[in-house]
Amino acid sequence: MKEIIVTTATEIPGKKVVKILGVVRGNTVRARNIGRDIGAGFKNIIGGEIKTYTEMISQSRDEAYNRMVNQAIEIGADAVIGFRFMTSMIMAGASEMLAYGTAVKLK
Repeated sequence: MKEIIVTTATEIPGKKVVKILGVVRGNTVRARNIGRDIGAGFKNIIGGEIKTYTEMISQSRDEAYNRMVNQAIEIGADAVIGFRFMTSMIMAGASEMLAYGTAVKLK
């Protein structure tokens, strides 16, 4: 499988962007579940990290990132520049994780 460079920067040292292929993105929507909410409720009372939510967000980021990279590979990109994550609430208890950036060809 082809590996590509992904960076939040707009330039890559030692490389020149020769073509912009367009915006690439990957997203996933995840919903909370009752088991996690009960545990989170207890943590809210006593304080501390809510590990089940931390794991869920980490998995969401990984999934969105991988989907973005796969889209970039499909269109023949050498790199994704200006990479960012964004989240938004879709409905009560469900949120979207979006990974996006600009796919480019390098020289």
